[in-house]
Amino acid sequence: MPSYGRKRPLVSILVIVIICSTIELAFICSDFGLIGPPGLRSLGYQYGGFWPGLLRDWQPNYTAQAQTMFFTYAFLHGGIVHLIVNMVTLFSLGRVVIERVGHWRFLVLYLATAIGGAAGYGLIGDHFRPMVGASGALFGLAGAFVAWEYVDRFTARIGLWPVARGVAFLILLNVVLWWAMDGQLAWETHLGGFLSGWLVATILDPRSRLRERPPQ
Repeated sequence: MPSYGRKRPLVSILVIVIICSTIELAFICSDFGLIGPPGLRSLGYQYGGFWPGLLRDWQPNYTAQAQTMFFTYAFLHGGIVHLIVNMVTLFSLGRVVIERVGHWRFLVLYLATAIGGAAGYGLIGDHFRPMVGASGALFGLAGAFVAWEYVDRFTARIGLWPVARGVAFLILLNVVLWWAMDGQLAWETHLGGFLSGWLVATILDPRSRLRERPPQ
């Protein structure tokens, strides 16, 4: 997809990176006993992770936890490697989204797809462990990228093969990760994020950014 408009400062992305990194740093320091309370990571997961059981008959730790967990989970991670992979991906995809629709619509898209990812996990998943990580929102950004590529190419009447190839790559990526992680992959979150990203992207910016061209 071509780059549109002038370059914009990536403040929105940096804010998300700082929040996620600060939380993970606190967890790591607690893991090594450098700060208290001990077990801060476990406590963070208990209060901020996404627990499907709270959508059923589990008792929440605080009022509205069943609602707030739809976005708090996206700021927690399962370790430094998980954080780094997600933040690098966020910078790569987020920059493209901001260049197309600006900061505020990027933030709307990010939040909406984080919620969409959690909804996918809650509706499809059947787990008793918490789900954490920004990957739902990241697959949402990927969904937005693919959606805009589809709109641009369909309107300009040029080949859609890159769109199909992008979707196939994301499917293959999930299959490989699911195998490598011995089934411990929240693919339901990825699917929910991707679908909500496609939908929200077409609402935020439904027009093609390429000139319409006659068929070749």
